[in-house]
Amino acid sequence: MAPEYYDFGPYKIHHSSVFYTNDLCFAFVNLRPAVPVKRVADLTAEEITDLWMISQKVGRQLESYHKASSLTFCIQDGPQAGQSVPHVHIHILPRMSRDYENNDDIYEDINKKEKELKEKLEVDKERKDRSLEEMALEADEYRKFII
Repeated sequence: MAPEYYDFGPYKIHHSSVFYTNDLCFAFVNLRPAVPVKRVADLTAEEITDLWMISQKVGRQLESYHKASSLTFCIQDGPQAGQSVPHVHIHILPRMSRDYENNDDIYEDINKKEKELKEKLEVDKERKDRSLEEMALEADEYRKFII
């Protein structure tokens, strides 16, 4: 039986936002269209393997679902790397042809969004988060193809 909430660093993720789980990992939709371990170096070999196997599986399906042609996998490992949640996680971003004029500009946008998220988590009480219902609908869509 699935728990009502999953632990993601200091945050609780409602089960309706989670679209894939196994013994070591879980995949969920981002609040803002974004085994507790703080850093990649702290993962066991089994956890690293599982993390990348699940990322490959989820990425393949997200690429198909969003009719993308490529994927960006992003890990920010530690605060100086822009990690805003002290928990190992991978952002999987479906990519389209010419979605950025300079392909590497995506990293600037990722860093900007991470900085905004950190600032909003700490000071902005008027965040425009997606509702639990919106996230649950997206997770329901992803659950259909993540087997």
